Amino acid sequence: MSIYQHFREEERAFIDLVLEWKEDVLNQYSPKLTDFLDPREQQIVSAIIGTEGEVLVSFDGGSEQGERKRALLYPDYYEVGNEDFQLSYYELHYPSKFVTVEHPQVLGALMSLGLKRSKFGDVLVQDERIQLVIADEISSYVEANFTSVGKAKISLVKKDRTELLQVQSEFQEKTYTVSSMRLDVLLSTIYNLSRQKVQPFIGSGAVKVNFKTVEQPSFECKADDILSLRGFGRSKVISVEGKTKKDKWRVVVGKQQ
Repeated sequence: MSIYQHFREEERAFIDLVLEWKEDVLNQYSPKLTDFLDPREQQIVSAIIGTEGEVLVSFDGGSEQGERKRALLYPDYYEVGNEDFQLSYYELHYPSKFVTVEHPQVLGALMSLGLKRSKFGDVLVQDERIQLVIADEISSYVEANFTSVGKAKISLVKKDRTELLQVQSEFQEKTYTVSSMRLDVLLSTIYNLSRQKVQPFIGSGAVKVNFKTVEQPSFECKADDILSLRGFGRSKVISVEGKTKKDKWRVVVGKQQ
């Protein structure tokens, strides 16, 4: 039985990378720390590594409810500590009385520094407070170069792990009946839009499935998929409950509040 049959075709390259990481740990008898992984990538790593082999895996992104986390693959005898994940934490200080700084702007400003998305974790926002979780190896570069978001001048203040904002995403569950598991059908149902309106969003790159842009309206969605439509938010296919008497799919979806 092939390991690939449990995953999508487009996930093969990442699966091969995880298998390489595992082999490195086995051959070198030392831990392997990854960059930040999105929830789907974490799910794949967990499925491949398991919980009972010679190689184990732990994840950390600063807090339990964090979304993006680094993975540490390690020999079964190794004792894991927070310091193994090499994380740095910062809070942005900016003139909040005069300017508004939002999550997408912070992401854009970080990316404009030439950083890979995989080098920083969650951007935590609570009212006017904004915090970052980043990889230690880029912390000095970020401190020196991350000085503005849009027109707002900012400064970074180093924080301790215990000072991180506790930001939790709330998903409201609802059951839908859909004619198929196509991406355009699901999005039109969840967000109460016509398929004619949804399809241009998909074609223009405004839709992601499991944090990757998907431009095919016919893309088949599955349980655990996380969907996002720019400007409308995020939703998760919690479960596919089977078919109705009228041959339609009954799907439980969590919609982000």
